[in-house]
Formats: sequence, structure tokens, C-alpha cells
Amino acid sequence: MLSPFLSSGLLLALAILSSSANLCAQAVAPNPSPITGTVTPSIIDSAALSRLSALGKEPDWKKLEVYAETMTKTEFEEAWRNVYSEANAMPPPFQIRDTAISIPTGQAAAPAVTLPFLAMGEKPKNTNKTSWRRARDLPVLGKRPPLSDLVIAIDPGHIGGAYATMEERMLSFKAGESIREGDLSLLTAKILKERLMSLGAVATLVRETNEPVTQKRPIDFQKEALAVLTDAGFPAPSPTYTGLTGDAKLLTVQWQSEKLFYRVSEIHARAERVNQQIKPDVVLCLHFNAEAWGDATVPQFSPKNHLHILVNGCYAPVELQQQDVRFEMLQRLLSRTHEEEIPLASAIAMTMSQTTGLPAYIYTTPNARHAGENPYVYARNLLANRLYGCPVVYLEPFVMNHEETYHRLLREHYLGRTLIGGKLTSSAIEDYINGIVKGLLAYYQTNRPL
Repeated sequence: MLSPFLSSGLLLALAILSSSANLCAQAVAPNPSPITGTVTPSIIDSAALSRLSALGKEPDWKKLEVYAETMTKTEFEEAWRNVYSEANAMPPPFQIRDTAISIPTGQAAAPAVTLPFLAMGEKPKNTNKTSWRRARDLPVLGKRPPLSDLVIAIDPGHIGGAYATMEERMLSFKAGESIREGDLSLLTAKILKERLMSLGAVATLVRETNEPVTQKRPIDFQKEALAVLTDAGFPAPSPTYTGLTGDAKLLTVQWQSEKLFYRVSEIHARAERVNQQIKPDVVLCLHFNAEAWGDATVPQFSPKNHLHILVNGCYAPVELQQQDVRFEMLQRLLSRTHEEEIPLASAIAMTMSQTTGLPAYIYTTPNARHAGENPYVYARNLLANRLYGCPVVYLEPFVMNHEETYHRLLREHYLGRTLIGGKLTSSAIEDYINGIVKGLLAYYQTNRPL
């Protein structure tokens, strides 16, 4: 869910400064490449490219060598231009030459890696090795259930329960009633899992309860939180946000510690479970959206209700100056994850638009761009759809503080129709699940060997 509480650009500024302090000041002027004529950085400043994202780990750049001579220059440039860069991209922090891409690592011991492109007309010398399988690579279906062999991880967004208020994912318009996004996403995930298993899929929940997957807690990140605020120019922040509201709350060690806990450490822990234990062919990230609702104690309904689905892409230049983010983006691009991710997301978007009846959300900020032709599908660089090492379909249907949706979600899941606001209405959760199931069936029955 998009945070409904941020009334200014302060959080974005803190996010950029906390992971990329001083990088913008060290950016180099673009210069036409003497080889291709394309715009590339004229100087590689290792210091400016050595920083890591929040809680990020230094990557092993040698792991990219498996992608040598697996992608032509044209294929690489199309993926970069149409999916992974911003719509109006600045020059990337790597050089695209006629025969290879040269990538600065940000590491002093090995400051750059060079990956040769596949020559036009040649067959790849190395086969891309991924833990996930494309639809076309699944076993022949035969007369078995339609999703047989497909390994799916279902990731219920957020945590919910006792953590919902900390996460700013709890909404109540009346004493004694409330909805929590983490609770709703878990309920949706449990029902979806049963539906998918009945169709032959191997379905696993990334989170099974309203407890964090990470073993860390906010108190473990006080040092890092203080560093975030210091780097952002606030060297003496308040330790707690007791009695504070708005932007003042953001400028506290407590708030930053909590953010590192539930937004960063939690996703890293889920990524480890996805990549090391489940090893799925696709991850479905389940969320519910919201529009700004003002003061959480006196929230406002929104007239808007919409749907969109996210795939990985649209990296900002400041993000790519972080070496772990740069590595992870290139790993997804070179493994051609987008070639499976975008058409799968488009298939699900098509059926979800039918089952929910929702219009497409329209981004007006540069951190997302359309991916493919479907108006519901956007590319955006989120931690989950970057770290999970397979195609990720990140779902954002319904506006929780839309009045009708709010009352539908209060009733959680039910079959058939019930009277809400004077009319017979289906369950929002049931419409959500039906849209996903129908989209998966449409995609895999069309693209896998039958």
C-alpha cells in the first residue's frame, strides 16, 4: 500500500540521503561515447558508486559472469530503455559499447567487470541458470490439473496484528471496528493458497502468521537510524516521537528504527526464505492500496478506487549508484526476468480488471512507468520485487479508505453477495482471488507445453 500519511517530500529525501549521501554532488557530466555515440559517464568515480542501500550487502560481482554472451547489445538496450530505466533516463552508471557492457563495481579490489554481448546471429555459449522456470520450460501438462508443477510463493504484504499501527496500515472509521492491511493480505493469501493447490500448484506462504519473518526488532536498528538522520543533516534527532506528529515524527530515531525493521529487515528476511527455501517459479505479493486519509485518528474517505500491478524496473540514477542495487538490477535484466514477469502480470491484470471492475491507477510521479501495453501494469523498483530472485507480480487492488471498499473489507471474505450500503455486493477478497486465479490459468494454459 502507498503510505497515506506523507504530506511532504521529506521521507523521499531521507530515503535518498540515508542510502546515497553525497552521491549527487559527485555525479559526473555525461559525454558521448567514442565507440557507439551513446551518452555514457565520462568518468567512473568509484567512491560515488561504492555505497550500499539500507541494510544492503556488498555483492559478488563475479556472479554476473554467467551472463557473458547470453544477450545481444540490442536486447540489452531495449530492456534498459523500456523497463529498467526511468522514462526520461539519465545516463546509466555503466558503459554500453558495441561488443560489451562495462560495469563499475564500486569495489577497490576489482573496480569493474566487463560482460561481452552475444553477437547477432550467434547462439548463447552459456545457458542462463535460474532457480525458476518459464512457462515454456514446465513439464508437459497432459491430463493433470492446469497448474501442475508450478511452484508459487504467496507473500502477504506487511505484518498486521500488533504491528499494524507501527506500519501505518490500520484504518478505523468507527470505534470498535478496523481493518489492517497485513491481516487482510494474510487472509487473502490463505484462501488463494488453497485455490491454487486445488489446481495442482505447489503453493507456499512466505508469511504464515501476523508475526515478522525477521528475527530483528526496531531496537536493533537504533545505530543505523541515527546514521540515516545524521547523513540527512539532522545530527541531534529526538530519540522518540512521543507527542510528535507529521514530519517531526519522521525525524526521530524511533521512527527510522521502526522503518528499517518492517520495511527493510523484514523484506530481506522474506527474500532469504523465497530464494533459499521456497525457490518458486513466481512470487505473488498481495497488498491493498489506499489514498491519503489525513489524520489517522480522524481519517477521511476517498472517492477514488483503483487497481494496478507492479513489476520490477524504473530505477532512478541515485538508486543505481548504490552497488547492491546496481548489481541486483543487472542480475534481473540479464536473466531476462522481465520477459516472463511482464506478460504474466499483464494476464493477471486483465482478469483482475474484470473481476474487480476497478479502473487503472495512474502514476503522476517519476518512480514508476508503464511496462508493456497493459494500462494496469507499471514498472517500479521496490525492495521485494528486486530481491526476490524470480518473476514477481506485485498486486495493489482496491482503495481501503474508499467507503464501499472499507465496508466490504470489514466483512472480510464471504461467498455470494451480501447487502452493503443498500445493494447486494460481492466480497472484495473473493474478487481479488478470482482475478489472480483466472489470470494464472489464462497465462499458463496459453504458454506452457500441453
